Formats: sequence, structure tokens, C-alpha cells
Amino acid sequence: MAGEPTSDAGSLREAVVEAIKLGEGQFGKREIARALKLKGTEAKWALKDALADLEADGQITRNSDKTYTLAGALPAVTVVEITDRDTDGELLATPVRADRAAPRIRLAPGEGAGGKGQTALGIGDRALVRLSPDDEGGYEARLIKRLGQSAHKILCVLRKPSSGPMRLQPVDRRSRHELIPAKGEADKAEDGDLVLCQIARERRHGLKTAEIVEVIGDATGPGAGSIIALYSHGVPQGFSETEQREADTVKPAKMKDREDLRDLPLITIDPDDAKDHDDAVWAAPDDDPKNEGGWQVIVAIADVAAYVTPGSALDRGAFKRGNSVYLPDRVVPMLPERLSNDLCSLREHEERPCMAVRMVFDKQGNKTGHRFLRGWMKSAAKLSYTQAQAAIDGGDGGPANALLDEVLKPLWGAYFAAREARARREPLEIDAPERRVRVGPDGKVAGVEVRERFDAHKLIEEFMIQANVCAAETLEKHKTPLIYRVHEQPSKEKIEGLAAFLPTVGLKWTRGERVQTGRFNQLLKQAKASEHYETINEVVLRSQSQAVYDTDNQGHFGLNLDRYAHFTSPIRRYADLTVHRSLIRALKLGSDGQSDEERSKLDVIAEEITHAERRAMAAERDAVDRFIALYLSDKIGSEFAGRITGVTRFGLFVRLHETGADGLVPISTLGQERFEHVEAEHALVGLETGTRFRLGMSVTVRIEEAQPVTGGLLLDILTPGEKGPKPKSRFRHGGPPGGRRSGKPWKGKKGRRR
Repeated sequence: MAGEPTSDAGSLREAVVEAIKLGEGQFGKREIARALKLKGTEAKWALKDALADLEADGQITRNSDKTYTLAGALPAVTVVEITDRDTDGELLATPVRADRAAPRIRLAPGEGAGGKGQTALGIGDRALVRLSPDDEGGYEARLIKRLGQSAHKILCVLRKPSSGPMRLQPVDRRSRHELIPAKGEADKAEDGDLVLCQIARERRHGLKTAEIVEVIGDATGPGAGSIIALYSHGVPQGFSETEQREADTVKPAKMKDREDLRDLPLITIDPDDAKDHDDAVWAAPDDDPKNEGGWQVIVAIADVAAYVTPGSALDRGAFKRGNSVYLPDRVVPMLPERLSNDLCSLREHEERPCMAVRMVFDKQGNKTGHRFLRGWMKSAAKLSYTQAQAAIDGGDGGPANALLDEVLKPLWGAYFAAREARARREPLEIDAPERRVRVGPDGKVAGVEVRERFDAHKLIEEFMIQANVCAAETLEKHKTPLIYRVHEQPSKEKIEGLAAFLPTVGLKWTRGERVQTGRFNQLLKQAKASEHYETINEVVLRSQSQAVYDTDNQGHFGLNLDRYAHFTSPIRRYADLTVHRSLIRALKLGSDGQSDEERSKLDVIAEEITHAERRAMAAERDAVDRFIALYLSDKIGSEFAGRITGVTRFGLFVRLHETGADGLVPISTLGQERFEHVEAEHALVGLETGTRFRLGMSVTVRIEEAQPVTGGLLLDILTPGEKGPKPKSRFRHGGPPGGRRSGKPWKGKKGRRR
């Protein structure tokens, strides 16, 4: 019971659960300890273990603000944004900051209706509410306090048909309802234009009215896919006048008392189209006789901290953006071009300030020591991955060939040693090919290709990983607060889901066995020669947790490392800039290191840049979807090979081999019989014949519809389903099967639309 001291582990876990219930999502570790009257180091360690165990068991969830809630629960009091109305006119909301897919939240009848002298709540408003679970798996909300309009804007396409009413069609695939242009608003734009809208007037029933606040341009024009993705996800674009002025007037750094690295042939190795170069590498055999066969490696990183100082306009802007965003046809940089592509870029044959780490490895690849320094360097060459690999393989690598003996061979020698140590460490080895959308000068998709992955890529990746580890180790040694890159092990629920799926492809995961990267690698190795290899890779990838930034070190499961901090890309990641400043302060490398104010806000910074990273990833993914949908829009009726990558109650998701695009096959199109989602088998199964379409099945599909504005693809499956037994129950999930023929929505309790 909360408030009573506890002793044994079992009762402590029970008490912790009770305390979390009591806290209603507001209790962190400190508040739980206080509620349970836990004092002393031993009791606090026991609490930490209990929280870790409960989280691993899936009983509790650790939120981004380090508070805890019961698994699947939202805090009883939370801030929500009104996002829609249901068919009955009641307001629907989502949490303002959701760390996971949020359940449905419906305001209680009459809540937010407004009273004397007070307007009703509407789409885009924010409110503080108290939540209580309803009987449909969601929440009912009661208003505590209005927080005002959230500047919520909706990106739409204006449609002006020759006959019929004008409409504003939201580009977000999740938006179900069109809008009506307010009186005179449609005159601001042309038919087919992308426009940014704001709800003008709330109506309890029928379509909402909207004002056009900005006309962006033709929805089918070059680059529209990127514009839609950036606006849809609220990615900050451009720089303020103050930021730009600071960037334009900043003076180039001086060498002063930096260590001179100009005689070392440090080189940059990047993609062919890279415009900024924030890391350079050099290696040589170690000249210490006590380390025979060992290697010394230097990783030099652009010294962004020399130009972006804490509290400056450039710093505030970089923090707001969090990271650069990479779309098929453009980059939205974290820093202005004068910094990202000039002063902070390690350009070939130009002197630049850098933060560097000198690492020493023995002949088995074990790191035996390292030292950070603030240096002054001059890149000896700018190479692409393709050039470096061609030269090392004995081919024509252009400028790389001249550096083969002096620079490249030592780098590869050090890498081969480090690769041995990596193999012993056994990081997670998921094979996930990266597809690149190639955009031509006209802004149209020229093709979709799989990025080749060479040893040159792996070499740079491994040295960057080692440098990141060094940063975390050094800051811990100097007891300096820092932001870690954290990747926790998979949750119990995800492991159970994996274990349930594997027997369907002839593999197994014994329940209760220890979760280790080596075990996942063994599983992938077992699947290597089978038809299920791609599916197993995908399922293993989905079973993993999402990496986050945090001041509380939980290790990096995927890399199988105890401590890890991003250090190597400060031009494009704010996290790395904070680590640079921490190192400068801890090692007394200058007066432009971490400030007291920044140190006090590291928790907030970690949470915000994690959110910014998720935002960027979503925008990048959506932009790719839209570009590929545009590419396929003139291939309607064409047939493609693919693989079923998702099975849901409403249909199948199929990934096309050629482009990597994901499209939906609606359940209603699978055949004349009704199909049921059999979750345990990850399949849709016909009720009359037992015909099934399962996860991982190879299929041929025909493109029925491609929508460049939303990025959506509708497919028709041409491959017959596999034979199998009929399902035992027609209604095993408490509802009707998905393949309805009536076209009418099925209604459950209280007539709610499912």
C-alpha cells in the first residue's frame, strides 16, 4: 500500500504499482519513493530494480517526462488537442504529446459546449482534461481548463468542380472529413492548389467551414510531396532574421591554442551528393612497442560549438529544429548554409576547427585508450563511398587511388581489427535495405533504387560508433551531465508477439529465454536461406524499441553497448552539439562549453529533440511515400511483385519489390466469401473455404489507385490465397468479420462507429 514501507521484492513491486495508480501519471521515481517512504541507497536501488522489472514485464510504461503510468494507460490529467467530431457531433481529442499510438478520447456530452460569455471548444483548441476509461477501450474526458487556440492549421487541396460545391480536401490520410471554404475564401486560390487552412466556424453537424491562410502552390507540381510532408508534420523551415544575421556576421574561428593536425592526412568519406562534411578520419599502425599490431585512429568532427554558442539566436533555432530533415528533393538544414556548408564543413584543402578523439586499438580491435582534443585540421581529400571502395578493391576510384597506400590501407587495416571486436560484441545485425528516391532536375521521380552498402560505409559507421562511446565514457568519468542515445531492449509484449509468430514460419523463440542481440542474430541466420528471410528481418525490426535521447543511461541494446552518446554529427543533430559542449566544459577546452543554464535543462532538451527526431522521421517517410505514389500514378493497371508486410482487420499491406512502396489491399476486395483476421496466425482467413493470406506471403498485385497528394496506394491482389483449415469461430474477436458486403458500418455498444 502506498505510504507503508516495504521490504521483499514481490511486495515492493505491488506497492510500486499502487503508487503509480495513486500518482495518476504524475509520479516519477522520486515521487514514488516518497509515497512509499523509501530511504537510503539500498532502498532506492531496490526501487530502480522494481521499476525496471515492471517495465520489462509490460505492466508499466515510462513516459518521456520520466513519469510512470500503468501499461496502456494515459495520465488521468493531461493536455489534449481537439482534432475532430464523430458522427454524433461529439468532440474527439488526442494527447498533445503522445509517446505512442494514443487511444480514442471523446469529450463527455456537453463538455466544451460553452456557456454565457464563453465560446464552445472547437477543432484545434487545447484543453486540460481529466480522463476516465470508457467501455469501448478508449477514454471519456471532462474539461478542467481551456488552454486556447493551438494555431492548428490543416493542409488541403482546393477543389473547384465544374458542377457541385467547392471543397477543401485534407492531404492527411487520417483526416476523414472535407471542409467547406468560407464565403469568398475560394477566390484566393486556383483549383488543385495546396492551401493552408484554419477552421473558421464550428458546426455541431455537417462539414466544417475553413479560411485559407496561405496559398502554397500546385498540389501536383514539382516538390509538392516534400512541401506537404513538411507542413503536415509541422517541421520548422527557414531561419529568422536574427539567426541569419548572426550566421552572416560570425567570424571564422582562429587556431589559437588548438592542437595542430594539419600534417595528418585526415579525409572525409561521404555519399556522392553530400554538401556538408562533419567528420573526417585517419588511421596508422600504433608506434607503441607495447601494442604490437595495434592501431591508432583519429576521428575529427566539425567544431560547431565554436560558432553556435549557448543562448544565441542560432542556438535557439537549432534547438527548435532539433535536426536536419532529409527529403528526396531537398534538405531542411538545422543550421544556416554559411555554417552547415561552409564554416562548419570540413572542406577539402581548407583549414577548419575541429573536435577530435584519438583512439588506440590492439590487434584484436579492442579499444585500449582514447583522448579528446580541440584541433585545427585541413582535409586531405573529399571522397565518396564509391570512390574509396573502388580504390581499395583495386579499381578506378578517381582521386582515391592516389591515397591508397598512405591513407586508405591503414584505415582498412584498423577497421578490420575493429570489425573483429564488433563481431565478438554481437550488435543486432538486421538486414534492412535502404531505398533511395532519385529525383531529376525537373522535380519528378527518375527512379527508385536500393542504396549499395560497401565496407567503406561500415568503416565510417564503426569508427563513428567508437567515437560516440568515447564521448559517453569521458563525460561519465568526469561526472559531467550529458544526453545519452538510449535504446532499450524489446518489451515483454513485443517478444511475446514475436514468439507467437515464429512457429508460422517454422521457427521458434522459447518463452522466458533471455533477450539478447545474439539470439536475434541467430534467428536471422536460421532464416537466411529460407523464403521468409525478409519477413523475419521485418518482424525482428518491429519488435525493437525506438531509440530516444535521455539523461538517464539505459544503454544501447541494438549496438550492445553499456553507454553511448551522439557526438559525430553536430551540423545536423542538436544532441551532438550538447555533447560537444559537455566535453569542452569537462576537459577545460575553452570558454564556449556547456553553460549552467543548459546543464539544468538537459532533461527538457532530451525530450524535445527526441520529439523533433520523430517528427523528422515521419516527414521523411511521408515525403518518400508521396514521391513514389507520384511515380506510380501513371502505372495504374500495371502488375508488380510484392510481399505481404502487414495483416489487419481491414485488409493487407503489400510492399512492392521494385520500389519498396507499401499499398493497401482492402479486405472487401479479397473475394466473394467473408474473411476474418486470425491474429495468432497473422492472416486473413476465408470463413467458407479456409483460404488465407498470411504475413510474408509473396504475391502479385495490380495498382488500382495512386494518390500523390496523400501518398496512398490501393492495390488489387492477383495471387490466389493459400489453402488451409476453416477458422473455428466466425466471431472470435467479439465483432463481425471484416469482409462485409452490405457497405453499412457495423455498430457496437451505444451505436458507436467502429
